[in-house]
Amino acid sequence: STEKLKKTKIIFVVGGPGSGKGTQCEKIVQKYGYTHLSTGDLLRAEVSSGSARGKMLSEIMEKGQLVPLETVLDMLRDAMLAKVDSSKGFLIDGYPREVQQGEEFERRGHPVLATYISCVSGRVDDNKETIKKRLDTYYKATEPVIALYEKRGIVRKVNAEGSVDSVFSQICSHLDTLK
Repeated sequence: STEKLKKTKIIFVVGGPGSGKGTQCEKIVQKYGYTHLSTGDLLRAEVSSGSARGKMLSEIMEKGQLVPLETVLDMLRDAMLAKVDSSKGFLIDGYPREVQQGEEFERRGHPVLATYISCVSGRVDDNKETIKKRLDTYYKATEPVIALYEKRGIVRKVNAEGSVDSVFSQICSHLDTLK
């Protein structure tokens, strides 16, 4: 299974808060048979499972600390191995949040194509100050990741302004070129 995973398409879906990543990932899953993995969902599921790892994660998050990189990578690997036989590829949402995370993922032998959804919109319940803070945090951490992958020519930028279908059409034009 580990060898099969090395040959599987893995796409990092990167975009600012409220940019529509979740909506587009659902559409990609339906059309292409990929598996959507959100690191946030994986962490929450592990915590609620009551496992030893879940208890450790709960303590870390309660202290406001970041979950160790190794733990996140192990969880992603486990989730991918569980689905590698039935999935056409993986969409990884919410990862990497910084350059070191992306580099470590690839050191483990996973090839990556990064897709960058480059528009941000606010959520209905956000005020301007909240949106600004979330964007500042996002861009400080994530822009270097995008720059790293752009240098390697593996970023596919999608302008997420417009209808859900027009954005999806841009995404499809990139995904259809993958072999």
